[in-house]
Parts: sequence; structure tokens; C-alpha cells
Amino acid sequence: MAAASPAQQKTEHPKPRRNVELILLLIALTIGIGAQVLVGITLEDTIDQQYWIEGAIQAGLALAFHIALRVRAKYADPFILPIVVTLNGLGIAMIHRLDFTDRYAGAEVADRQLLWTAISMGAAILLLTLLKDHRKLRQLTYISLVLSVILLFLPIVPGLGQDIQGAQVWINIGGMSFQPGELAKITLAIFFAGFLANNRDLILLAGKKIGRMTFPRIQDLAPLFFAWLLALGVLIVQNDLGNALMFFGLFVAVIYVATSRISWVVIGFLFVAAGALLAYQFVWHARNRFDIWLNAFDDEIYEQAFGSHQLVQGLFGLAHGGLTGTGLGSGSPDIVALANSDMIIVAFGEELGFIGLAAMLVLYLILFSRYMRAGLGTRDHFGKLLAVAFAVVLVLQVFVVVGGITRVIPMSGLVSPFLAAGGSALLANWLIVALVLLISHAARRPIVVGPMLNTTGEGASGTEDPLRIKEGGGAK
Repeated sequence: MAAASPAQQKTEHPKPRRNVELILLLIALTIGIGAQVLVGITLEDTIDQQYWIEGAIQAGLALAFHIALRVRAKYADPFILPIVVTLNGLGIAMIHRLDFTDRYAGAEVADRQLLWTAISMGAAILLLTLLKDHRKLRQLTYISLVLSVILLFLPIVPGLGQDIQGAQVWINIGGMSFQPGELAKITLAIFFAGFLANNRDLILLAGKKIGRMTFPRIQDLAPLFFAWLLALGVLIVQNDLGNALMFFGLFVAVIYVATSRISWVVIGFLFVAAGALLAYQFVWHARNRFDIWLNAFDDEIYEQAFGSHQLVQGLFGLAHGGLTGTGLGSGSPDIVALANSDMIIVAFGEELGFIGLAAMLVLYLILFSRYMRAGLGTRDHFGKLLAVAFAVVLVLQVFVVVGGITRVIPMSGLVSPFLAAGGSALLANWLIVALVLLISHAARRPIVVGPMLNTTGEGASGTEDPLRIKEGGGAK
């Protein structure tokens, strides 16, 4: 057989599309910085040098991230960074708006959020620089499991953990609060993706068939059972309903993607139902959340401590916003407790209305689709599962937050990604962005198509040296 010609051995180079990203970044920065300036104008604050310094910091951080992508991952998805910068900028603008209210006066939460944005984006850029191949994380599968357990149960260590609003999910180090469970969602995603990539054939072994569904063998249920116990342990020990739902939903979704078996989803829902029943019977915090959800407008529940006051006020705030909202700076979002963190969606719903809030949810939907696209396009099974895991983490967070605020499901302690005040959540989500961009770069990067190409080898990861072709044909 004749040897392949050089033209046949090299695939057509896809366009990096970094210029598209740069144009979208300018639009994103205009939206975020413009929203902050609009808040100042509405509240009759002096638009002084401070506004432009903060805007310049946001623009400089976005430009630095863009340059890092040009150097380290030039084939990465061009839409992810602009979407995240838009959400992050809008979050800072709303937190800045709430700093003008009596409830948050003098707290300067917006300044801290901007500082955490700089720290988080700096950490993400550092990760892009140091991690040359996302597949190297596969070697940390079981180390990630150990780290996850440590991070999840740090808040119950005496003298270290903090009980805030009935949930013990925070730790205090040097006077600063941090939520280690936010980093645990990264380490758990790495563990789930690595475990399923390494054991997919074992899990796919035929079990008992009932009707059209094939159920796995009992011994293969051990990882799922462990994930269920871990999620239930988080709920019972820390009173953290949101993270328990997110962690277990993460595992069920990823294992379904890995096996394509609906039976795993059925088993997952059975475990969730059993866990919810046990939690309602034996965990006061969970039972209280269910009572608030079912009887929010009951006078007794509305007036009690940790009652439904926050939820009901949030519903009134969304109703007050109507279709078009009251306008940035013209509403009363501070009436709701934790308006700049857990309930920031209500603040946006009141001042931007249904149209503005729907636009933000569409941004989340597009971001989810880009995460999924990165996973489906990559060539290695671990990268595929890891990107899907991060996509599931994103969509579960948004669903749990918005569903809780609108009484679709019981409320939990999760916060809206990139919008809500909080350094630990912001740091974790920006690190996820960096990892997804690396996977996306691997998926879109051109590869050498030669007669003996190993698509699982070093050159297929998409994060090493650029494509090189010998001058007579054939790949180096």
C-alpha cells in the first residue's frame, strides 16, 4: 500500500478563534462595568476615579486570562471566558449596589468580591500554565478521593468549623471564613471521572435483566453506595442539603454518561428517595427545610426562627420585579436576608425583571452546553467524563438555587456560580473554568493523522507542542 502523502497526513488546522473571544470579552466587560456605573448613577453616587480603577482591574484580569489562553490553550472554546466574565461582572455590580443599602452599609463586600475575583482568576491562570495535560489528573484518582473526604469533613473539626445559618460547612482560618466543600466538588469530579474511566469495562459486565433494563451486579454497586453514604454523611453531620444533592447527582449523571444505562439512574433515584426519607425522619435541619418548602405561607412557620420569612420575601421580590424589573438601584433587594449571596438571584429578579433574569439563565445554559461540547469533543475517556462532571456540577448548582428560591424544591445553602458573594465558591468555579478550557483545547487542537497514529498517546492530549510535520512527510 502506498504511503500517505503529506497532505493526507495532516488534518486541516481549525481556527483558534481567539480574536472572536477578544471581541466578546469587550462586550462582556462593557456589560459588567456598565452595570456598576449604572448603579452609581441611579443611586446618585459620584462616578469618581474609584469606579474606573475597579473597571480597569476587571478589564486587566480578563485580558491577562485571554493572553494566557493565546499562549497555553489557543484552540480552547472562545465563548466560555466571555460568558463567565459577564456573570462575574454582573455579580460584582449587584453586590456593589447592595453595599449602598442600610443592611450592608460599610461592609464593602463588593471590594472583597473584586479581590477574590483577582485571586481566583490568578489561580486559574496559574493552573493553565502549570498543567500541561489534563489527563495527568487521572493519576490522582484515589488521592482526589482522600482529599474530598478531608475537605468535606474539615468543618466538623473542633475549633476549626463554624455553624452559620444552621449549616456547619465553613472553617475559620486566621479570621477568614472558607467553605472547603467548594473545592471538594473539583476533587470528587476528578475521582468519579478517573474511577469510571479505569473501571468502565467492569461496571458494564452484564447483571440481572428486568424488562428492558439491565441492572449491574451487586458488587458493582459498591462505588454508588459509597457515594450515597458520603452524601448522606454530609447532610447529617453538616446539615448541608444542597451539597448532598449536588455530590450524589454528580455521580449518578457521570456514571450514566460512562455506561449509557438508564438502570443506574433508576437506582440513583431510589437511593436519593431513601436518603431523603431518612433525613426527614432523623435530621431536624432537613425536616425544617421540607416544612418551609411545603408550608411557606403558614403563619407559624413564617414567624419562627429559621422559618420561611426569607423564602416568602424572595417570592415577593420576584413578583415585584415583574416582566421588566424596577431597574438597577431602584428596587428593595436588601429586604431579603443574604441578598448578596444565597438570594442574589432574587435581587436580580426584582431589579432586572423576568427578562433580565431569563437572559442570565440563558447564559448559564450556553455555558453548560460549552462545557458539554468540550467533553464530547475530546479524544480521551477521562477528559470526556471530567468535562461532563463539571457541566453537571454547574447545572445542578443553578437548578438547586433557582429551584429553591421559586419553591420548586426545598431551599439549600448553595450559591449561584460567579454571581454570589463568597471567595471559596468563586475560586472553585474559576479553577473549573481553567480545566474545562484545557479539555476544550485538547478537543479542538489539530493532530497528526499518520498511518500509525496512537490517539491516546502524548500527542493526542492537545496540550503539548504544536503540530509539527517533517519536511518530507510523516509526523515527528
